[in-house]
Amino acid sequence: MHDDRTITEVRLARFVRERIAPAIYARTVPLSLSSWDVPDEPVPALEAMRQEFQPQEHGAAWGRPWGTTWLRLQGEVPESWGSGPDTAVEVVVDLGFTTEAPGFQCEGIAWRPDGSIIKAISPRNQYIPLKLLGTGMAVDFYVEAAANPDMAQGWTFAPTPLGDKETAGGAPQYRLGTIAIAELNQCVWELQQDVWTLAGLMEQLPPELPRRHEILRALEHMMDVMDPDDVAGTAAAGREALATVLSRPAYASAHQLVATGHAHIDSAWLWPVRETIRKCARTFSNVVALMDEDPDFVFSCSSAQQLAWIKEFYPELFSRIREKVQAGQFVPVGGMWVESDTNMPGGEAMARQFVEGKGFFLAEFGVECREAWLPDSFGYSAALPQIVKSAGSRWFLTQKISWNQTNRMPHHTFNWEGIDGTRLFTHFPPVDTYNSDLSGRDLAHAERNYRDHGRGTVSLVPFGFGDGGGGPTREMLAAAARTADLEGSPKVRIGSAESFFRQAEAEYPALPVWVGEMYLELHRGTYTSQARTKKGNRRSEHLLREAELWCATAAVRARGGFEYPAAELRRLWQLVLLQQFHDILPGSSIAWVHKDAERNYQAVEAALESLISQAATALLGSGDRQFLLNTAPHTRDGVPALAAGEPAPHPAPAQATQRDGGYLLDNGIISALVDADGLLASLRDHATGREAIAPGQRGNLLELHRDTPNEWDAWDIDEFYRRNVTPLVHAESVSLTSDDGKAVVEVERRVGMSTLTQRITLAPGSPSLEISTSVDWQEREKLLKLGFALDVKADRSAAETQFGHVFRPTHTNTSWEAAKFEICAHRWIHVGEPGYGVALSNSSTYGHDVGRSVRESDGGTTTTVRLSLLRAPKFPDPDADRGRHELTVTIRPGASIADAVQEGYRTNLAPRVVSGAAPVEPLFSVSNPALVIEAVKLAQDGSGDVVVRLYESLGERSAGSITAQFPVSRVLVTDLLERPSEAPGVVAGGRGADLSLRPFQLVTLRFVRG
Repeated sequence: MHDDRTITEVRLARFVRERIAPAIYARTVPLSLSSWDVPDEPVPALEAMRQEFQPQEHGAAWGRPWGTTWLRLQGEVPESWGSGPDTAVEVVVDLGFTTEAPGFQCEGIAWRPDGSIIKAISPRNQYIPLKLLGTGMAVDFYVEAAANPDMAQGWTFAPTPLGDKETAGGAPQYRLGTIAIAELNQCVWELQQDVWTLAGLMEQLPPELPRRHEILRALEHMMDVMDPDDVAGTAAAGREALATVLSRPAYASAHQLVATGHAHIDSAWLWPVRETIRKCARTFSNVVALMDEDPDFVFSCSSAQQLAWIKEFYPELFSRIREKVQAGQFVPVGGMWVESDTNMPGGEAMARQFVEGKGFFLAEFGVECREAWLPDSFGYSAALPQIVKSAGSRWFLTQKISWNQTNRMPHHTFNWEGIDGTRLFTHFPPVDTYNSDLSGRDLAHAERNYRDHGRGTVSLVPFGFGDGGGGPTREMLAAAARTADLEGSPKVRIGSAESFFRQAEAEYPALPVWVGEMYLELHRGTYTSQARTKKGNRRSEHLLREAELWCATAAVRARGGFEYPAAELRRLWQLVLLQQFHDILPGSSIAWVHKDAERNYQAVEAALESLISQAATALLGSGDRQFLLNTAPHTRDGVPALAAGEPAPHPAPAQATQRDGGYLLDNGIISALVDADGLLASLRDHATGREAIAPGQRGNLLELHRDTPNEWDAWDIDEFYRRNVTPLVHAESVSLTSDDGKAVVEVERRVGMSTLTQRITLAPGSPSLEISTSVDWQEREKLLKLGFALDVKADRSAAETQFGHVFRPTHTNTSWEAAKFEICAHRWIHVGEPGYGVALSNSSTYGHDVGRSVRESDGGTTTTVRLSLLRAPKFPDPDADRGRHELTVTIRPGASIADAVQEGYRTNLAPRVVSGAAPVEPLFSVSNPALVIEAVKLAQDGSGDVVVRLYESLGERSAGSITAQFPVSRVLVTDLLERPSEAPGVVAGGRGADLSLRPFQLVTLRFVRG
């Protein structure tokens, strides 16, 4: 039976390939071609059509990397074509596609001569129905063909210069294929879909099932009754031979799949942002065209940014999309500005993803997304459930956790509990892809893989080509129709994500619970790759905090009046949010993308510095007195939080003396011994007198690792990197200097082709030691870490995340713990034992690892904290991170979690001293430092009300009050979108609110000015 089945399947594959497929378009007529090559970057359609087009040969080579060629296609449809009951006329355009994968090679979009979009052209979507041209039997239209190079190269991860237009060269990438008028035989096409669905189902059924043999015999019968020399004439008979097996209904117990159209479009990745804009136009035009054909087709579209691009650059298409949104077919989902990374964005940035995303969908479509939609981000922060709920959403979808290397998530539908206790209804589609084609393999896998059988009966399947865009095809819709109720297959229903979530919620009330982060056991290198991008993000987040605070303060307090720059701040926020996309901030894109990001961050910095300067001038007036603008949420140098005041007098200078060939630094608060190798041999705080550095070990130890991942170079750090390490213990020079009362040790090192300079600084009155590392990084496939061996028995580490911190074990008792050998922290990480801890803060580093060992010398425990400073992956950017970097780390002995929180702000909000005439009181005072103000801004609606976002920062129940220091008529509790809401433990009234918050609780307050 096995051999018989194999013979039939081989026969079927050949019959489809050589008989059915060619008969779909039995007659074709080549079109007349002319072309125009765009000299540089893409131009608008009407501008391109005005150019002088030259005759273009069929089959000719075309397309320098990242270039654009406009083709004009002209011809006449032969008489009688399309007149038969099962025939229609289409134009077929093959731009020279090299694989069947859309989005990773050349692409095109068809335009009418009036400048309106028809639809896109891609490997699996090459047709344009004649009726869409609107020109009767004449053919005359344009194709904007993009010669995007194949960066994937078969996923060999080989270095390539193609990712940067400056190094990509000018050689043609493609050769034109068939471009012709074609007569479509609808019956043959339908037969092809019947066969594809049944053959795919048959392959997934166990050999012992009668259903498998029934389908096998029906397919044999189909081939027997058809004439291979007259496929068109016998296609109806072939379909009749399959009708019975296609009509058998599914089992009552069959798993249900809600299939929602989708096209995951990476906002940048193996292409630049400018190409993403065109990818969106291509995909969305295809989607709208399909909706015109099938009123039951539903498409889920995330990322407000992408639709904002369509509104700006393709207004005619945007109008068509708006109509489909109103019809319930084109459904905005997710409610975020982009599908962002969730590990590295700061708390306020993560909130603004929803503020800007949901705000756009509400303003443009009147639609509020109730689900967060992040299928492809590289792990999910434990703070996310609270942020999602605070934005007014109730569901969450992810897919990427199916990529875990070691452990499987135990459920597909569950409640996800965040750091504050918020629970969020979450679905993890068992189909294990967000790019399904609704094949028999995908459908069967979803049913077999579903881990909640017996409790739930339904799961979601997003279908459509994605990553590079493309979206659903008519073949996928045909598959959905055939599997709606088919024996042996799950039942497929096309619908929206919301319809799935409501059905799942109703049938599965007693959900299992997953507590804490959803850590992706893969792509751990994304916390470190492309350090300049990460530094730009961190700096931008804090500049935005400063600009909003001082502009809001000036709008309320400036005597001469100050106009709050709401539009400019929103523009800058949106630009920063775009860079947080999950292939930009993680450092996993081509060189072009990261060069764009660095230019954007420079522009953001310049614009925000200007706004801060303008606000400071309006607040402080003209004068020669020096004032510290304290943007931090804590008192700093004698200046209250969120105020501008004269800094306290400098304490006594830090002292430095030679000791054992090194230098002892002391400022009366802490002391640090830097040895002759420039390593940290001792670190004590005078309050406890305790030594923080483990006996016989060192801090400030730079270590160089071999970094050769198995796959996914820029994405991955694989566990075996730890087996190859070179400690950088030798210093070229170690010298002592001073700077404005600071004691500074400078250390010069060399490794490979790279030079490193460290400035180890102890400032007067500082409770922490600062280490600034300047690197001219010229390595390849290396990982640079900075480690501190601490005399602390820490069972867990605390790492800052959005609006709080997350604890992770330092041991590896289970495979789940062992898999977290590289972790993400924001501004600080803390390790401690009862009564004593050490905090490390950083200016732009996210990757860390924490381990523990028992010392043979005294039986004590050493906890080692290491920060991942730089990598040098070869794909997709072969020159990733090469060049100059400066990274700052501080270490604070005798530190509590509260100290760590303050240290994180101190390191990332550099002192800003300005001249003026008078100090500025803060807009708000908070009675408990555990309650941290994260943002002060004016309301989104332009009312002039002041909005404050704060959170409980210590992970404990904290009580206190917030009071406005300006006239207020009332105080409202709101959600992230500044709409009236409720929050437990918050009593608003008068000029402020009394707060009794649970650990890490997030609160947004609106102060109505009166």
